[in-house]
Amino acid sequence: MAKAKLHHHSKLTYPDGAIREMILWQVPTPTADRPHGLKYRLYYGLANGTCVVRYDNESGKGDHRHYSGEEQPYEFSSVETLVQDFLADVAKMRKEAE
Repeated sequence: MAKAKLHHHSKLTYPDGAIREMILWQVPTPTADRPHGLKYRLYYGLANGTCVVRYDNESGKGDHRHYSGEEQPYEFSSVETLVQDFLADVAKMRKEAE
């Protein structure tokens, strides 16, 4: 069975210890949960390990985001939009935390 191929991985640690990590894989065959052919996890969390924002598409759940303590559906349109939406949420949460 073919494995997913790493498409992108970046990790940033902010001066306050918060972490932003983005990982995207290209899957060998699109599925009902991943019709766009990507598996991804975009994470932003505090230094103490608390998840603040996460976008992912775990098997069985499809595209969704974790934001303000809630899990919400996310409509995937492109990698660029996914990253823009995630970074906008991270910026908003960091601004609110100041």
